[in-house]
Amino acid sequence: MHMSIESFPHAPQDWSIETAEAIAKSDGFTMSEVHWELVAALQEYYHKVEQPKLRQVKDALDEKFHALGGIKYLHQVVPAGPVAEGCKLAGLNVPAGAVDQSFGSVA
Repeated sequence: MHMSIESFPHAPQDWSIETAEAIAKSDGFTMSEVHWELVAALQEYYHKVEQPKLRQVKDALDEKFHALGGIKYLHQVVPAGPVAEGCKLAGLNVPAGAVDQSFGSVA
């Protein structure tokens, strides 16, 4: 699938398709159509809501991807977390609580 920056009208200025692909590759997966839709949806949402809360982002994604199975579907496609990984791919700040900093720690 050929992607162009025009497909992402709400992308942060320093974001690029190549950057998202490089992040995906380093995280062990290849960008699919759903990943690109997730990136575009997150960028659009962040364009509307400057500093969204985690619950707001999850609700927006659940609604946007409802026909496919919502947030549960996105968790299957993006096991690292559709909000945390999606924001990383989209060049956006991850909302507080999306990444469990204590995960895997023995402290």
